[in-house]
Formats: sequence, C-alpha cells, structure tokens
Amino acid sequence: MEQEFIELLRSTKREGIEDLIDFLKKSDFFKAPASTRFHGSYEKGLMEHSMKVYEILKHKVETSFVPINIPQESLIIIALLHDICKTNFYKVDFRNAKNALGVWEKVPYYTVEDTIPYGHGEKSVMMITEYIKLTPEEKYAIRWHMGYTEPKELYGTIGEAYKKYPIALLMHEADLESTYFFNI
Repeated sequence: MEQEFIELLRSTKREGIEDLIDFLKKSDFFKAPASTRFHGSYEKGLMEHSMKVYEILKHKVETSFVPINIPQESLIIIALLHDICKTNFYKVDFRNAKNALGVWEKVPYYTVEDTIPYGHGEKSVMMITEYIKLTPEEKYAIRWHMGYTEPKELYGTIGEAYKKYPIALLMHEADLESTYFFNI
C-alpha cells in the first residue's frame, strides 16, 4: 500500500512532490496510527485511512449531484495528505492492563506528542506548502476537512467555505465515512 500511495503522489507531477515524498519516507507517516483510539489506531492506520479517504472522495466526486470540476491530481493531494499533520505526532507509551487471565501486564498504546501545536487542518496545509503549491480548492478542502468538529464559533466560516468550494464538504464527508463506516 505504501508504494501505491507514493505512486499516486508522483502521478500528480507537482513541483516539489519528490521532496514531500522523501519527507514522508523519513518520517513515521507510513507506520503511524490514524488516531489514538477513534479509528485506525494501529500501525499503518494513517496510511490506510488516507487511502480509504481517497477511494471514497473519488467516488463521491464521480457520483455527485452537483458537478465537481476538480482535477484528479487535486483529489489525490487532498485525500492522501489531509492528515499529514499527524506525522511525528503519535508516540508509543505503556500502561498496565489485565490480560485474559486477569494478570497485570504492560501493554503499548498510542499517545499524542504535538511538537508543532498549529491546529489540525491548518497544520496540514502549512506542512504541505513547505514542499508543493496548493490550489485554493485544495487548501480549503484540507483546512476544513474536520467540518463541524471545529469550535462552534467557526461554523459560519465552515459553511461559507463549503458553499465556495464543494470539494471541501465532500472531503469532510469522505473523512467521516472512512472513520465511521470502515473504522479506518
């Protein structure tokens, strides 16, 4: 799956994409979980989640009631990199838990170590733009992919973003569907 992920990114032919791929390879991106406990909370969960989001987003665009005129390369960038902010974000720690026999033992779990506290969607946009340029649609879709889990003070802004860039709403939906329908 890692090779397929990399080939999809390469297919965008964006200037700087090889540097971005190199960053991902040197980081924990391909081994990281998607979350600590909500979805994809296992090794390689982040990569699997991103690939599933791409599959869902592509389908949503192809079957949308409203025409979504966005290039394939943008779908790839948006879906595969929307959670790049989780790179080098989770760490393994240990806690005591009873095993099936009722005996206490140390078990690994994921915890958060946010060394770049810059938010979520906005942090992904920031990290991506260190390597490649993003179109406005890509920026908005990545920035607002968390939808109405953002603070309620931002709901009006989110709604305006979704009206202006419908791909951002579809991205949010694809992210939710991957999380709740597939637990990835």
